[in-house]
Amino acid sequence: MITREVREWLDRVKRREYSFEDAMSEFARFSPFLTREEMKMLKAKIEESYR
Repeated sequence: MITREVREWLDRVKRREYSFEDAMSEFARFSPFLTREEMKMLKAKIEESYR
């Protein structure tokens, strides 16, 4: 289950409030708490946002 903090982070990523490196750094910080499917989904959304 994705937490409120992760959803807020994802919204900021979609609005490009982070550089790609900062977004990935934050992703790495909370990724140990995510399932494999959640990690794949979020990684795809990051890459989509920064194309």
